[in-house]
Amino acid sequence: MTIDMKVTRHLPALPEEVFDAYTDADKQKIWFSILDTEPGIVEIDVDLRVGGQQTAVWGPSPDMLFRETQTFLEIDRPHRLVTESTGSGPDGATMTTRIEITFEEQDGGTLMTVVQSGFPTPELRDFFAGEAWTGAMDRIETYLVREHGREPSHG
Repeated sequence: MTIDMKVTRHLPALPEEVFDAYTDADKQKIWFSILDTEPGIVEIDVDLRVGGQQTAVWGPSPDMLFRETQTFLEIDRPHRLVTESTGSGPDGATMTTRIEITFEEQDGGTLMTVVQSGFPTPELRDFFAGEAWTGAMDRIETYLVREHGREPSHG
């Protein structure tokens, strides 16, 4: 049995805008640290094509970096994105999971749904569901509100 999680968020922008915010390196560099008081380190490189990779390195300091490499398996802009993700933390532990994201137009905005599977432990799954993805979606939402001047639609 695989350990997986699902999180959703209604975002105040069209599917194309949300998809691009999630996949465009320049936009990611803005929203990755948009809620941080200290700038920290954010390096992102994206080759958005099937078989291409996105590499992200981020953290508060050079000795506290997180790294993630996602290989794009399916790209259907702006509806669906499937990647295989290998991430590592400052402790050197690595984890590979599969991430499927859908972007559905809903009520003038976008319902973003993330299904991530292959977690080694329920604790890691719960951390990603409760903190990692929630934090990422908070950042993306803040970025979209700032860029597109729409109010958050907490729904």
